[in-house]
Amino acid sequence: MIYAFQPVIALAFSMSQTLNSPADNGDPNGAATPSQQAPAFSPLYQQIKGLILHSFQSGEWKPGEAIPSEMELSVRFRVSQGTVRKAIDELAAENLVVRRQGKGTFVATHTEQHVQYRFLRLMPDAGDLDDEGPAQRNILECRKVRATADVARALGLRPGDAVVQVRRVLSFKGVPTILEDLWLPGLAFKGLSAEQIAQYPGPTYAMYEADFGVRMVRAAENIRAVCPDPAQSELLHVQPGTPLLSVERIAYTYNDVPMELRRGLYRTDSHHYRNDLN
Repeated sequence: MIYAFQPVIALAFSMSQTLNSPADNGDPNGAATPSQQAPAFSPLYQQIKGLILHSFQSGEWKPGEAIPSEMELSVRFRVSQGTVRKAIDELAAENLVVRRQGKGTFVATHTEQHVQYRFLRLMPDAGDLDDEGPAQRNILECRKVRATADVARALGLRPGDAVVQVRRVLSFKGVPTILEDLWLPGLAFKGLSAEQIAQYPGPTYAMYEADFGVRMVRAAENIRAVCPDPAQSELLHVQPGTPLLSVERIAYTYNDVPMELRRGLYRTDSHHYRNDLN
């Protein structure tokens, strides 16, 4: 049986065309106007939300950085503060921004604990993640390859395009628990190395943000029960025929652009896969 779900946020906005820069839209002050920059069929606050997302995607406001105030954004986009506030309310509800009392609104980042937990679904049966500590990473390979048809389809590429393939084993308290294969677009992750993955002190998605400017905002997963082959059994230190959880995840950045295909095998003799449904 296959369970398909989206464990994290789903972006409600997708741009139907490439946004022009403010300098290209005829505004001498460089301000982007909603009627010129976003689809006319969407509500005004959705258009503003889309423009803010575009600024995230372009790197104008990076993860962890403050965005302009509601008043500044209302002047920039020539709309009311109420319209801007409604757009930011949606972004906050989708965990794309974080409001901090007395400080402002910030682009959400995977270095924040509540964001990490929304993407990390394997939980220990006893204790909690803090008791268990971080996973020990054993990077088996990290190499540039040509995308097969199924990898290309998942990542929105063409067969034969360059991708970075990573294979690793994650252990908790010295016990191999997860065997993962990852594929990443070669252009976006140029220069990624095994040492970089192994030595980064935080979550992998935080490394994507910090080193490559790629932020994952949602994911879709397929889950099934499988038995490992002999090589997989050896890497996870289990007997052949031991039931494992197979999780295939496609993670997306802003505007639903796929940026990672991940296929993992999970031991469940001491862990369980948790999903909070709202």
